[in-house]
Amino acid sequence: MKLDVGMLTHDLKTLPEYARKVEAMGYDCLWSSETQHDPYLPLGVAATVTSRIKLGTNIATVFSRSPMITAHIAWDLQKASGGRFTLGLGTQVKAHNERRFSVKFESPAPKMAEAIRAIRAIWNTWQTGAKLDFKGRFYTFDVMTPFFNPGPIEHPQIPIFIAAVNPFMCGVAGELCDGLHVHPFNSPKYLREVVHPAVEEGLRKSGAPGRTSPTPRPRSWWWATRRRSGPSRRAMVKQQIAFYGSTRTYQPVLAAHGWEDVAPKLHKKSVEGDWAGMADLITDEMLDAYAVTATYDKLRDALVARYGGLLDRTALYQPYQPSLDDPRLPAAIRAFNSVS
Repeated sequence: MKLDVGMLTHDLKTLPEYARKVEAMGYDCLWSSETQHDPYLPLGVAATVTSRIKLGTNIATVFSRSPMITAHIAWDLQKASGGRFTLGLGTQVKAHNERRFSVKFESPAPKMAEAIRAIRAIWNTWQTGAKLDFKGRFYTFDVMTPFFNPGPIEHPQIPIFIAAVNPFMCGVAGELCDGLHVHPFNSPKYLREVVHPAVEEGLRKSGAPGRTSPTPRPRSWWWATRRRSGPSRRAMVKQQIAFYGSTRTYQPVLAAHGWEDVAPKLHKKSVEGDWAGMADLITDEMLDAYAVTATYDKLRDALVARYGGLLDRTALYQPYQPSLDDPRLPAAIRAFNSVS
């Protein structure tokens, strides 16, 4: 299980120093997300000042950009990084698509699958010179003149990961993708009983020769407190769990543990703006189901004991990501990334 790090700065002036530092510290991959900033631009900077650390998006929204635009960006990042880039895509929820990005939200799993196929068809045209002739339900691409063709690159096999919570999207990951970004709000029980079976079903559906297992296994972001006992930190994590649990998309994660009755209560309090009351609904049992609490020297052992065989990489959830200057961090990184 490898330990990765998130992009904690999007200031393009200071980003080179940050990227060099996390690479020198031994992190395995640097992930950039689409929240307050564009997810791709920082990786373009990081690609030019690093040589070892992997780079990827966790995630970039798929429907807010044409697959052609996404294909171009990923192609350039793969070339600039010398083959270290992973394209991580996610759908976002309906409200953000329609009200933040002003794009139509429809049939998310089938549309995601078609976008992935379209992106790969475009890449194949650039790499091989084959005629571009992609026609689907949601996308059509059949024009690629030499003027707009960036041409082949040294590492054309760009891994595609997608974010998934429900079985339908997990199935898309198994059928078409190289990996899966698990949402931070999950548990080993949910992974074993919902995520992995859906991925395996997608794998069987693909029928691709030689595609015998979904590789790599899911990636995820975990909550970890900096002290074994810290009431204020536990309260912060409960607040975050409550926030996710109040959203319809993530209610199956509660239901997997028999806590589906909590979801409407959380939603009601979120509408009322009762954030403190939401956290009060999260019990210690629920906290321990969804979060890992460990000291730095025991973090790897705690994660491997709980998620061994379920994940191949992890990272601290960003609100709880420690300072890079924390003296306990280098040993924790080595515990993960010096072990195969």
